[in-house]
Amino acid sequence: MWGDLYHNAGRHVQLILRRDRIRIPVWLIALTALTLVVTVAYTQLCPTEQERQTMAETMKNPAVTAMFGPGYGFDDYTYGIMMGHQMLLFTALAVAIMNILLVTRHTRADEEAGRIEILRSLPVGRLSNLGGVGLVAVGVNVLLAVMVGLGLYALGVESIDLQGSLLYGALLGAAGLFFAAITALFAQLSESSRGTAGLAFGFLVFAYLVRAVGDIGNEILSWISPLGWIVRSQVYLNNDWWPVLLTAAGSLALMVLALYLNSIRDLEAGFLPARPGRKTASAFLQSPLGLALRLQRTGLITWAVGMFILGASYGSVMGDLEAYIESLDLIQAMLPIVEGFTLTEQFIPMLMAVISMVAAIPVLLMLLRLAAEERHSRTEPLLARAVSRSRLMGSYLAISVIISPLLQLLAATGMWSAAAAVMEEPLPLGMLLNAAMAYLPAMWVMIGVAALLTGTLPQGTGLTWLYLGYSFFVVYLGGMLQVPSWMARLSPFGNIPQLPVEDMDLVSLSVLTLIAVALTVVGFRGYRTRDIQG
Repeated sequence: MWGDLYHNAGRHVQLILRRDRIRIPVWLIALTALTLVVTVAYTQLCPTEQERQTMAETMKNPAVTAMFGPGYGFDDYTYGIMMGHQMLLFTALAVAIMNILLVTRHTRADEEAGRIEILRSLPVGRLSNLGGVGLVAVGVNVLLAVMVGLGLYALGVESIDLQGSLLYGALLGAAGLFFAAITALFAQLSESSRGTAGLAFGFLVFAYLVRAVGDIGNEILSWISPLGWIVRSQVYLNNDWWPVLLTAAGSLALMVLALYLNSIRDLEAGFLPARPGRKTASAFLQSPLGLALRLQRTGLITWAVGMFILGASYGSVMGDLEAYIESLDLIQAMLPIVEGFTLTEQFIPMLMAVISMVAAIPVLLMLLRLAAEERHSRTEPLLARAVSRSRLMGSYLAISVIISPLLQLLAATGMWSAAAAVMEEPLPLGMLLNAAMAYLPAMWVMIGVAALLTGTLPQGTGLTWLYLGYSFFVVYLGGMLQVPSWMARLSPFGNIPQLPVEDMDLVSLSVLTLIAVALTVVGFRGYRTRDIQG
């Protein structure tokens, strides 16, 4: 009986691997390479024991604990302990995102698109699809654990031994499996891929915030979060493996529950009841702009709140930021040395660059939703009515352009609000707003790239995310890794004046704006003339 439920699950595995033959290797290589590059960077920027101990002293404050997790090994702050303390949590977040996207794509998204119904018409078991997704998730995360673990050990860095490296990789793999399982569970609760991803990402944010509050206050709260488990492994010091076992056990329990729920629910149904809509649509909802806003309303609200929280989290550490930066060569290497400005003021451009690139994610999602609707064959019914292609694409473009300054405003306001509560002399709100709004032309260039690909190469819209990832690498890590300046200039974010340290450069901002307009115009022309994918 059980064998019948999973009949031909192996074929599902083959199909998933065939469809993601590019996505999965890119994720694995990128996560492994990032881990190894940062490890090498630590050895170059903190080459002496004295510098590492100085860094250890700066880690002993609540703000850093909230960001990285509880510190350990401060008496002998080796490279291994430094990696385990400062990089494990943030890499685990990236691994969690990979698994959320992977499971959502091959469960609820496929079900929503009708692909699961077609597969069910073949001789396959009822649980073969979800079982196949689970097997792929296990394989991907185990492979990631091995690649990271052996890669770290192969570097031959002092204190980064084999046991600690394997544990580091296993922790990342276990975290990935947990979020793959929780996403599989949410796929049974929600009726849509958007709802599944929204619940999964919401849980990820909840897990991070609960862990942060617990780590600086009531430690019992940290035990609610799976992220709180993995940061207590004390990797490269005591090398405790119980967090791996606990996280793996939690993953297994969640996956079993997801499989059970999948076996008893109807196809395309969810256990969370959908709220009934209005009997008649409003006049605004009957327009392309109104429909686009309605489809993305939840995402817009979630990202708006998230950007405010992100800005506030950065602002909350500004009280101790001056002393923190002074003692860290790692951070100073990433900052411009400018006379007449405090270290906190010199740190603002880096923070705003990161915030702007994060804000570019929802901005791009809003526009690229048009390409997603086309792939799901929901565009043709709209264009069959009295709706022009330009008006349809313009609706999605308008949302992206309008929310870009709104997200920057919320992030800057959140930063200022939190900083005002912890600093004796708070930074002026106008300074933060100017620094945030200066990045709008760079965000508009990213919108232009997305519009260009949507209009001329819809199957290549994923290149937009590759370009954004490149921008993050060369702009954020460029100073630390001594990346040539011309590489940063290839990104729009690398051509923004570093306010308040530098003067406003209207010429650069104007050129970026013109490039954004040109890319968008070409995208519009391409969208009006090309065939719509059915």
